[in-house]
Amino acid sequence: MKKTLFLKPILSCLIVTALFSATSVNASELAYVTNEKDDNISVIDLNVNKVIKQIEVGQRPRGIILNQEQTLAYICASESDSIQILDLATEQIIGELPSGEDPETIALHPNGKIIYTSNEDDALLTVIDIESASVITQVDVGVEPEGLAVSPDGKTVVVTSETTNMVHWIDTKTHKNFANTLVGSRPRSAMFTKDNKYLWVSSEIGGTVVILDVASQKIIKEFTFDIRGIHHDRVQPVGIELTEDGRYAFVALGPANHVAVIDRKKMAVDEYLLVGRRVWQLAFNKDQSQLLTTNGISGDVSVIDVERMKVTKSIKVGRYPWGVVIRNKP
Repeated sequence: MKKTLFLKPILSCLIVTALFSATSVNASELAYVTNEKDDNISVIDLNVNKVIKQIEVGQRPRGIILNQEQTLAYICASESDSIQILDLATEQIIGELPSGEDPETIALHPNGKIIYTSNEDDALLTVIDIESASVITQVDVGVEPEGLAVSPDGKTVVVTSETTNMVHWIDTKTHKNFANTLVGSRPRSAMFTKDNKYLWVSSEIGGTVVILDVASQKIIKEFTFDIRGIHHDRVQPVGIELTEDGRYAFVALGPANHVAVIDRKKMAVDEYLLVGRRVWQLAFNKDQSQLLTTNGISGDVSVIDVERMKVTKSIKVGRYPWGVVIRNKP
């Protein structure tokens, strides 16, 4: 009888421990990183900060997004001239969407039914219906379109053209280009604020990030960057991420090998975080406690602790990592 009583708390403890462990594993997040030179995706378990597998995909994967349910990934296989559909449960390519030539970046409409992709070689924005896997239309934009962003209200999609140095504003209902804004040389990424009021745009060769007023399509603020010991020509802004609380903006500065932290209340650069070589794109985890960077030349991903503003880990992935998305592990 005494033995039975002695075992009960031990068994209870083991059960609680097992449940806690299972919950911890299930609650972890997975990052998917496209590797341009390896034609694959590195999958990182953020619970342990390690690559747990590589998934073979099309040629030169770059832009990547998730569907709203986080069951599928859409991947721009640039040199395969297609957008591939990856089933995240089976980790198999289950289909393709027509994309035009050389799709590089990709964006999902808030309704979850339409995908936009930029066709760099053809100076086009391609609008794709996901369910029918068909092209709705193509919109003429500037030379070498690159960055894409859809406003949270779904009314506007913007495209940045690298050679024309413009942001093109397109009505998502009419597919008409209703305005163009001249920005710095070689604009790359674009991101709307969640209230639909402002658009942030990076210019790689211009070395600037601007904020545009969505209502007027005009620039209202410009940021430049100055990192001690690094020549200004190496400061080339590309990827942008904004915190949902309106506090910070993070900007990947390319071959400067740093991420700039902008205080959005003060409208000033707070600090610079040293990451891997040729930092390209950025992605937050769900609660925005961590920010991941893809570092093309060093072939790794840096993990930034957002609260401490500190790089806590460098994770080796494939050759020339480009895009990154993070999903909750089912």
